Amino acid sequence: MDLAALTIFRAVVRENGVTRAAAKLNRVQSNVTTRIKQLEEQLGTELFIRDGRRLVLTPAGETLLPYAERLLALADEARHAVREDRPSGRLRLGAMESTAATRLPGLLAQYHQQWPAVELELEIGTTGKLIERVREFEVDAALVATPLDPASLGDLFETEPVFREELVMLTPRGHRPIHEVRDIALSTLIAFEAGCAYRTYIEKWYLDHGVRPARVLELGSYHAIVACVAAGAGVAVAPRSVLDLRSDTSNIAVHELPEIGTLDTLLVWRRGHFSSALNALRRTLVASRDGTAEGDPPRGEAASADAKVV
Repeated sequence: MDLAALTIFRAVVRENGVTRAAAKLNRVQSNVTTRIKQLEEQLGTELFIRDGRRLVLTPAGETLLPYAERLLALADEARHAVREDRPSGRLRLGAMESTAATRLPGLLAQYHQQWPAVELELEIGTTGKLIERVREFEVDAALVATPLDPASLGDLFETEPVFREELVMLTPRGHRPIHEVRDIALSTLIAFEAGCAYRTYIEKWYLDHGVRPARVLELGSYHAIVACVAAGAGVAVAPRSVLDLRSDTSNIAVHELPEIGTLDTLLVWRRGHFSSALNALRRTLVASRDGTAEGDPPRGEAASADAKVV
């Protein structure tokens, strides 16, 4: 098997057909079809079956796909490794909404200035979804909260702690002090969807004390969550740093949660799926964590780069 054939195979799977894969790869359709047939002949088995106008992976194709992903990722890593001094290409990064809003703006600006040849794509999601995206090679790395069970990451991932977040409970102004779960006067918990690690921690805190929220109001941003708390709709848990984004917190009371305390935000990537672009980002994040500074951009490099949020 050669890498070009595996690249074509993966493209046909991702683009759900030969026509779109050919356009994506800038190849003629007949060439894509021929290379797939050659790969099937080499392996001695069919990789696709046709269902109407769709191509569907056979069991053999399903088996090959993760191997193809790993081989192509390893090839990318090898290419980047020999050019460690000049990160380039695409870097797909996932991040929790709170991290993207409070921690990343300045750091990504610094990264862009230092490594303008890197095209950074930023995707927002919950910890659960982002870990799954890394697992499936759909993002190269992600910034996630330490899972309730860190061992759940297993040996598939490598991690680097880069931020510390203090979790606090937010209530409407005037709420009585909260020393235990039964001090919470409002029965509605306002939170992100299931998969949010912070929600997992607070729900476990409730259950550990024999209490369950009467209802959970799921919202998709901390701006909306804090606004609903201020309006008296319920209580929420959030990193303290999120409050720095609001100019007016006069309608919010903040309560410490010593039983939960602080949590690490981890940079997570698949073991073996590492590039010079990702390594440069890791260095930027670690330098920020340790209070040190990355060096100036190499002479002659422009201080601009493109980023898009997906």
